[in-house]
Amino acid sequence: MGSDVRVLHGGRTGRVVGFEVGFRGVDGEARLPLDEAAGLVPFERVAPVRSFPSYQGQRNYPGFYYAATLDAHVVFESWLERDTAMALDFEPEVVGFAAQPFWLTWAGTDRARSHAPDFFARTAAGTGVVVDCRPAPRVRPRDAEAFAATERACAEVGWQYRLVTGHDPVWLTNLRWLAGYRHRRCYRDLLVAPLLDVFATARPLVEGAARVGDPIAVLPTLFHLLWSGRLATDMTARLESTSLVAVPRVTGVSG
Repeated sequence: MGSDVRVLHGGRTGRVVGFEVGFRGVDGEARLPLDEAAGLVPFERVAPVRSFPSYQGQRNYPGFYYAATLDAHVVFESWLERDTAMALDFEPEVVGFAAQPFWLTWAGTDRARSHAPDFFARTAAGTGVVVDCRPAPRVRPRDAEAFAATERACAEVGWQYRLVTGHDPVWLTNLRWLAGYRHRRCYRDLLVAPLLDVFATARPLVEGAARVGDPIAVLPTLFHLLWSGRLATDMTARLESTSLVAVPRVTGVSG
């Protein structure tokens, strides 16, 4: 990014402004004031703005996570980012997300600052969600300033902001297990209606599977339905054969 924050769109060049974003558009690199870009750019579908090197001896762990929501891979550069990508993939409200979606640039006290958030997600309601991932012990003062600026920028355009410092270990263990069944290949259409019917009343996981058929054949679809939110269980308790599973209640519906 440049050494200052300047408007490069709309004929207002040369004047320092609040927040701008640099991103990879369909025609190459682009830069816009944040308030303009927020309503124009589908950041949940953009390519990463920077590369993710991999080399011997590095201390972080980059890789690719297959997101069922996208039917595509999303890059990550730490285990926390991978787990957060998995969590976004699991959220029923999230319809798309991308890694390292843009450079956010703003005027610092002595020079321009820039920061690339880890993820941008879009909800079914159209709301943008910007996510940063950093373990709490590793948040240095300069990082905290960048996260605070990003939160202010999100507030200006009506986006949500999240700083993820970790995940509950039991919840995460359950999520990792269910994520193994996130792919569409685990969905067997003939088993869906019987499973939803059996679990219309809450009952233990394996007991309900056995009511539909051979658990070995039924469980992959059952876990896929838990992943996709069509069935629900207490994710804060260890997922076991006796865990209660049920069709989730629909709230806020009138008439």
